[in-house]
Amino acid sequence: MMRAAHQFGAAFFLLAYFFKGLAIPGYLINLALISGVLLMLLEWMRHRQIYRELSGIVTLIKIGLLGLVYHGWLPGALAIPVIFVLASIFAHMPKQYRHRLLF
Repeated sequence: MMRAAHQFGAAFFLLAYFFKGLAIPGYLINLALISGVLLMLLEWMRHRQIYRELSGIVTLIKIGLLGLVYHGWLPGALAIPVIFVLASIFAHMPKQYRHRLLF
């Protein structure tokens, strides 16, 4: 349920960058943010070294790129779809690769 809520909120986050004039309710953007934090917390409870795993590092990269977009250092129309593709690829990778320790 948490992942579905995150994807639902994230879809509206994507719409907000593609259609600048579209009024997206703030609670949907907050849904993406809060559910993302909760997803990371749940993953951390299962995999205590998530910051050393591929999935954790990709999540940190995704958060960093979102921060660069938010502060205007990257163009949102280009970076947001790239972030979504990264998230989709690494979220659906087989478990043995997704949770492999990198360091």
